[in-house]
Amino acid sequence: MAKKNKKNAKKTEINDSWLLPYSDLMTLLLALFIVLFASSTIDQEKLEKMSQVFSEIFSGGVGFMHDTSMVDSREPMPGGITPEQKAYLADQAQLKQIQKDIDGFIAVNELEDTFSTKMTNEGLLLTIRDSILFDPGKADIKPENIPIAQKLSRILDLDPPRYIVVTGHTDNVPQNTPEFRSNWELSVMRAVNFLKLLIDSNPDLDPKYFSAKGYGEYNPIASNDTAEGRAQNRRVEVLIQQTVKDNTESSRTTSE
Repeated sequence: MAKKNKKNAKKTEINDSWLLPYSDLMTLLLALFIVLFASSTIDQEKLEKMSQVFSEIFSGGVGFMHDTSMVDSREPMPGGITPEQKAYLADQAQLKQIQKDIDGFIAVNELEDTFSTKMTNEGLLLTIRDSILFDPGKADIKPENIPIAQKLSRILDLDPPRYIVVTGHTDNVPQNTPEFRSNWELSVMRAVNFLKLLIDSNPDLDPKYFSAKGYGEYNPIASNDTAEGRAQNRRVEVLIQQTVKDNTESSRTTSE
């Protein structure tokens, strides 16, 4: 009798091997619906939430949607910014630290009346009134102020290096001397001489990152109708360029 019951038990045993391929089929169908949903929706937040939910259900790990090529690399990272925006913000933070160092240099040397810094859409701009560097109509740097440029050259030893542009500007008083026939020539030579002094003062500076140019009287920051305005226009500018451009506007337009 015992043998008979054992035989009947084997017959009534249910074969559940079909459950595994069935579950695989359902998973693939679910994945297909997710892909179709993602293709018809540009809501990154919803896509991230769905990916998280389904990854927890099936594997408890990273969702399979996280590395798909369908997700634009310019889409926001966790925290709401794109990789490009993150790089730009890091670059701006470095420039602001350089600005802090230069502002400290200005304060220690009591140069507030002749030196100033500001952030621009091209980088950090250091403006130097020509009165501290040059005599009127001259391009040679005053000997008593050469140590100022030498100290500044140490601050400009940046890691990593940045491109630096030295630019000369003048007022609109005409120049017509044996040395300089125009304000263009005067502004260029002032920029070149200041650049050379920076490079010569610090052997750690790489000349390939430095360039000079002159605008003459054609890029004023104040009116040339007054003596005060003309004094502001006579200047040398040192632009420490940013290494990452601000493309947040273009990224926002692409993602919308």
